[in-house]
Order: sequence, then C-alpha cells, then structure tokens
Amino acid sequence: MKTICIMCPIGCPLEITENNGEIKVSGNTCKRGVNYGVQEYTEPKRVVTSLVRLEEGGVVSVKTDGLVAKNLIPTVLEEIKAVTLKRPISIGDIAKENVAGSGVNVVITQNVK
Repeated sequence: MKTICIMCPIGCPLEITENNGEIKVSGNTCKRGVNYGVQEYTEPKRVVTSLVRLEEGGVVSVKTDGLVAKNLIPTVLEEIKAVTLKRPISIGDIAKENVAGSGVNVVITQNVK
C-alpha cells in the first residue's frame, strides 16, 4: 500500500507492506511515519469536521475532539446532521457526546452569540 504521511509538513511517501503478519513501513524520515503507516494500514482514523444547524438559522463549525475509525465516518456525519443547537455557543462546547459510540465527542470550533 502506498500513502503520504500526514504527521508533519514533509509529507513522506510511505510504502506499507505486510509479510507473515509483520507490517513494514518504508519511505519515512522519522518514527512518526512508521506509527502513522501502521495505523493507516491496520485501522485508519480521521478527525471529522462538519457543520451543525442553529435553531435561529445558520450553522456553526464542529469537529471531533479525537480520531474516529474511518468506517464510522458516515455514521458520525448522520448523527451530526441530526443535531440542532441554540445560541450562545462557545469554542469547546460539546455538540454531541460519544458520537457513533466511538468515545469521541463533537465539539464547537467557533464562538456564536
């Protein structure tokens, strides 16, 4: 598998292979690339960003406060879509706890008065 490491601005081109259950990462220039490559190969995860509706109209930006398994992203987005919030809202407020049973919260990323 080939991918680009996103752990720093360098963006090393990684080659990830598995042989007899051992995962090998090459192309990295640091240890973070190895860790990223193994995670990306075994269980890719992402921070999810989206928008939540406000009762009075408009939207507010949100993101997960941790990594979510890539296969859960459609469920996460559906749960976020069902949320409607009331003003005022502050950065860091929780919009949805334990989204998709992931143990990760969806938090507000902007202040709205």
